[in-house]
Amino acid sequence: MWYHVAKPSEFLVITGKGIDELKIAKKAMVWPFQKCEKIDVTPVNYTFEVNAMSTEKLSFLLPAVFTIGPRADDHSSLVKYARLLSLHQRNSHDVKELVQGIIEGETRVLAASMSMEDVFKGTKDFKREVFEKVQLELNQFGLLIYNANIKQLVDVRGHEYFSYLGQKTQMEAANRAKVEVAEAKMKGDVGSKQREGLTIQNAAKIDVETKVITAQRKGKGKMEEIKVGSEVKIFENQQEAEVSEANAKLATKKAAWSQQAKMAEVLAEKAVAIREAELQQEVERKNALTKTENFKAQFLSRANVESEIKVQEANSEYYQKQTAADAILYEKQKLAEARRIEADAETYAKKQAADAAFYAKKKEAEGLVAFAEAQGIYIRTLLSALGGNYIALRDYLMINERIYTDIAKYNAEAIRGLQPKITIWSTGVSEGEMTDGTHIGKGNGAMKEMASLYSVIPPLLQTVYEQTSMLPPPWLSTCSTNLTTSTESA
Repeated sequence: MWYHVAKPSEFLVITGKGIDELKIAKKAMVWPFQKCEKIDVTPVNYTFEVNAMSTEKLSFLLPAVFTIGPRADDHSSLVKYARLLSLHQRNSHDVKELVQGIIEGETRVLAASMSMEDVFKGTKDFKREVFEKVQLELNQFGLLIYNANIKQLVDVRGHEYFSYLGQKTQMEAANRAKVEVAEAKMKGDVGSKQREGLTIQNAAKIDVETKVITAQRKGKGKMEEIKVGSEVKIFENQQEAEVSEANAKLATKKAAWSQQAKMAEVLAEKAVAIREAELQQEVERKNALTKTENFKAQFLSRANVESEIKVQEANSEYYQKQTAADAILYEKQKLAEARRIEADAETYAKKQAADAAFYAKKKEAEGLVAFAEAQGIYIRTLLSALGGNYIALRDYLMINERIYTDIAKYNAEAIRGLQPKITIWSTGVSEGEMTDGTHIGKGNGAMKEMASLYSVIPPLLQTVYEQTSMLPPPWLSTCSTNLTTSTESA
């Protein structure tokens, strides 16, 4: 067990028993089965030369110096750094390759979206965008860019864009200088001549202005003298007028004060008389009010007594009517309650009867269902015993239920009391003679057959009439007579 303290630029990373992942602290007690490592958060400089290419397919070198270190003021960033990079030395090849790969990747992507002119002229914006994109990638490792310095762009061998651009700038500067020297010489010659002419013009102008100013000053002096004299006279006249006006105002005020004094005396006398009259009137009014109040008190007391008597009578009558109404209401309520109880009882009885009927029907239905189930089991057992022969099963059930006996009984009952009359006739007719003795020719075989057929009809109709009391239709008897006549003639 040891007590560890980190340096100002270091942190303690503790892992082991009792710690879920890792613990970051400046000082801590390290217990058995725990391990403590120190990480240095001092920023480190990384110098690179990034080979990038613009949208015009022009390559260039971008020298850059980045000062990068762990984010010491953020606990989560320290945890990321301790978990991912604490085992590597900050100046090691692995860390340098990691940082260089991030910077080169973001710089190339950004440069590929810009032209060479944009990269060259917008160095400040280019630096800011590279800084922001690289910082986003370094956040996942808990690193922070403390400073970024992008140096002047450098040509790649075989792509001397900046050299040619410098030569172009130098030639333009030399030509511009020659033009400016010639323009300066021309301006010098022209300017000297202009200066001489302006000197002569200004000298003449100054002489004229001097004479004008002198004359103006003399005229202004005389005008000032006249103005001062007139102002003095005006002031004296104003003072005399003010004195006269003050004297007149004083006389007017004296007269007004005298009039006010006299008016005040008269008003005082009249006010005394008016006050005496008002007091006398007030005394008389008080006396009248006193008498009025006395009369009011008498009439009011009498009216109050009568009013109380009437109120008591009205209350008594109201109480009697209310008592009678309450009695009627109570009687009606009790009657309604009794009817409701009677209706409830009747309803309950009907409900109980309906429940009993329902229960009986339910039990009857259950008995039928049970009987049907037993019959089904019984029939299935018989069918199984008879080997699945449905005809044998049907015959057995009809014999077992005495159906054949019942059928014979019903048939005997049906023909009992009929007293049948049996008529026997023969269709055997000899040649040339019918059953009724009629003779037929020998060669007429068809007529003989017809005569033999119709000889059956009369006995048949007679039998039907005897059994059912029904006569044949008239046309049938007429047809039979005609046929017999035609047979005889034949």
